[in-house]
Amino acid sequence: MNISIKDLKVGDKGRVSGFSKQSRVYRKRLLAMGLTPGTEFSIVRFAPLGDPIEITLRGFSLTLRKDEADILSIEKML
Repeated sequence: MNISIKDLKVGDKGRVSGFSKQSRVYRKRLLAMGLTPGTEFSIVRFAPLGDPIEITLRGFSLTLRKDEADILSIEKML
């Protein structure tokens, strides 16, 4: 079941399952930052107004704007 990253809570883990077809520009940026399909990550924190979102993946921290994060298709991991 694919969900949006905003459906996750701090401490939850997820896996990138793909991208929506909305924006090719953001897709290229996310791929360049290491968010390829199959990549596992965890939510570190959300800013007070929900933008940006900090995640950890592959041993580093990454912050994403809502617009960038919304094109990710996520599988929640247990």
